[in-house]
Amino acid sequence: MIDIFKHPIFIFAFLAFWINQFLENSLGIFVPIYHAYGDDLMALPVVYGICLQLMRWIHPLYSELTFSKKQLIIGLVYFSVVFELFLPNYSNAYSADPLDVLCYIIGTWVFYQFMNKPAPQARKSQEL
Repeated sequence: MIDIFKHPIFIFAFLAFWINQFLENSLGIFVPIYHAYGDDLMALPVVYGICLQLMRWIHPLYSELTFSKKQLIIGLVYFSVVFELFLPNYSNAYSADPLDVLCYIIGTWVFYQFMNKPAPQARKSQEL
């Protein structure tokens, strides 16, 4: 089975997020446009990728398992509400920004188009 964790987009998004966190939190280096939107753009391909891989390890469909559009939209709405509506009202560490939601939408689309596929050896795709 080909793991989602080996998918080039997952690896890129995961590394981009953690390198940015290291630069910001350890070295105090902020890349302006990435600081504002990069982590938001990388978040959902990483989160969906981890969730899909975990589900593939335990679900009977294994490598054939993919997420439905409905499931991805629910995840998108959840992230948007929690990080752009709820948390900014309760913590100064978060700020509401409509462009963050656009980043979540793009990240969801990237996951759906390129990562939410059955592994190559799977015979046919079946949604959860």
